[in-house]
Amino acid sequence: MKTPRLIFLTLLLVPATSFAQSSTPAESVQRTPPSVVASLAPPSDAVSVPTGYVLRMNDQVAVEVFGEEDLRTSTRLNGEGNLSLPLLGSVHLAGLTLAQAAAKITELYGRDYLVNPRVNVTLVGYAKRRFTILGQVSRPGSYEMPEGSPDGVDLLEAIAMAGGYTRIAAPERVSVRRRSAKGEDEILRVDAKRLAKRGGENFQVRPGDTVTVAESLF
Repeated sequence: MKTPRLIFLTLLLVPATSFAQSSTPAESVQRTPPSVVASLAPPSDAVSVPTGYVLRMNDQVAVEVFGEEDLRTSTRLNGEGNLSLPLLGSVHLAGLTLAQAAAKITELYGRDYLVNPRVNVTLVGYAKRRFTILGQVSRPGSYEMPEGSPDGVDLLEAIAMAGGYTRIAAPERVSVRRRSAKGEDEILRVDAKRLAKRGGENFQVRPGDTVTVAESLF
């Protein structure tokens, strides 16, 4: 009759062992949601931005709200400088730096939709900005500003983009027509020959400028 007692003791031990195993606290592992990890990486097509750059009409930006994949967007500011964003609609961003734009969007999302949102705004494409170069250059015409120099390009670089001077060019007589802040055209005279010799000086061609290289008189 020893067998029943052995079975009874075994049954008593099994629940105790199970309780001991279940009462052992599981190791806590904190994991970052995959969507947040993906958001932390900047877009692969982001472009370099000069310090203090302010957004302009037709600039293309990517907006990411960490952990909110449905709110991610990449589009251009419209002709009024506004960006269309999920939930928020049209938001005016022209004239703001990227940091200021992110702060504004953060405030708007946090006001009615999200708790402590984290927003990142990245420039992925400049608005098309062009200048025109005419006169005694090999390839006169209209040119886009280089991606890394959206606000201006060195005059000598602009001339190089147009194929350089013709054999009858007068580099010392270059004129630049520029629209002033008052909306009036002004003509600037530049001696590109002197700039090339001195090396340290430069003249910036701005978007909308028309550069004309004069013909030599001799």
